[in-house]
Amino acid sequence: MMRKYRETVGSISGTIVLAIACALVLVPLVFMLGSSFMPAIDIMKMPYRWIPEVWKPGNYLRALAGNDGSWMYLRNILNSVLVSTSIAVSTVLLSSLVGYGLAKFRFRGRNAVFMAIMGTMMIPFETIMIPLYLIAVKAGMQNSYAGLIVPFLMNAFGVFIMRQYLITFPDEMLDAARIDGCSEPRIFWDIVFRNAGPAAATLAVLSFRQQWDNLLWPLLIAQDEQMKTIPAYIVKFAAEKHADEGAMMAVAVIASVPVFVLFFSLSKYFLGGSAVYQAGKE
Repeated sequence: MMRKYRETVGSISGTIVLAIACALVLVPLVFMLGSSFMPAIDIMKMPYRWIPEVWKPGNYLRALAGNDGSWMYLRNILNSVLVSTSIAVSTVLLSSLVGYGLAKFRFRGRNAVFMAIMGTMMIPFETIMIPLYLIAVKAGMQNSYAGLIVPFLMNAFGVFIMRQYLITFPDEMLDAARIDGCSEPRIFWDIVFRNAGPAAATLAVLSFRQQWDNLLWPLLIAQDEQMKTIPAYIVKFAAEKHADEGAMMAVAVIASVPVFVLFFSLSKYFLGGSAVYQAGKE
């Protein structure tokens, strides 16, 4: 009886904690979405009305057009999509190759190489930002997609994720494929990479979101308005004298949509990782 009582109390307590956590996550999103349809004056009213009294969908047109009517936000969205997608794809592919090599090939200095790669994670980006900028300028990559993409083609965190995931990959499957005459590139692509869906999807989402939110480097390397990304546009829009709070919320909503789309598109892979892995084994 006492055990059942404790289980009931534990279940209720867990539900309450989860409800509070969900509220902390969802309330800012609900506020952002509701405010994006409100006139600026209604956003500042107290008590705050969560459902708009007067709907103003024109905030989204104002967000896209900008305060100067240049519609530069559309170009900045395209820039962010191209840059973030390119970096996410390259990070997954290159990190998978390096992680596979470090996980499944034995060679002298393997652990030293891995530790050296991990050591780069301890170096703050701010310490290498200026040298990296000077190299990019000398290479003619300023105000270009190459300048936005090339410095982030791969990162140590991606290598860590893929190496730790692939180190548990069954060696028997690889040996059987080699006995059947499969080449190493085919083994990697058809067997290893196809069964690394959970890790690859997780890394893709994290890499995409990191670059989607990246402000410092694009602000430094891209002075041309047409090459700026979404974070730079948001900073400029919010800093302008005649910025409208409702339009600012609309800018934030538009900026959030691609990340949510990517997350829910790939969620089945990393939420059901074990099932995907087992299906790949079969």
